[in-house]
Amino acid sequence: MPNSQGGWSDYRPSKTLWAWSIVGASALTMALGFTWGGWTTSGRATVMTANAVRDAKADLVAEICVHNFITANNAQENLKALQAKSSWQREDFIDEGGWAKIAGIEGTITDAADACADELVKLKELPLSGGEAAVTDS
Repeated sequence: MPNSQGGWSDYRPSKTLWAWSIVGASALTMALGFTWGGWTTSGRATVMTANAVRDAKADLVAEICVHNFITANNAQENLKALQAKSSWQREDFIDEGGWAKIAGIEGTITDAADACADELVKLKELPLSGGEAAVTDS
C-alpha cells in the first residue's frame, strides 16, 4: 500500500499480487478476444473452412446445373414441370434429370440440386444463348 510520505512511487506489490494480476489480465484478454475480438480456435476454423468449401461447391455445381438445364432438349417443358412441383419435390426432379451431375464427381453435392431448382424456378422464361429471352406461351 502507498504510504503517506512517498505515495504510489514507493509501492512495491508482492510476487503473488503480480502473478494474480497477470493471470487475471490474461483471462480477461482471452475472454474479450474470443467473444468480441473475432478470435477462433483451430477446431472452429476447420469447421468454418469445411462449411465454406461445401457451400462453394454447391454454388458452382448449381450454376453448372442451371446451364445444363437451360441447354438441354425440352428445356421449356422441363421448366414448366419443375415450376409445377412442390418445393420439396424440386430437388428430386433435378437429381432425376441428371442436370446436377458433374463428370468426375461421384454422388451428389449437398444443396446443389436445391440451389439449382431455386434459381430455375425464379426464371420467367429461358434465356437463349445469344443473351435474348425465349418467347414463351403465357
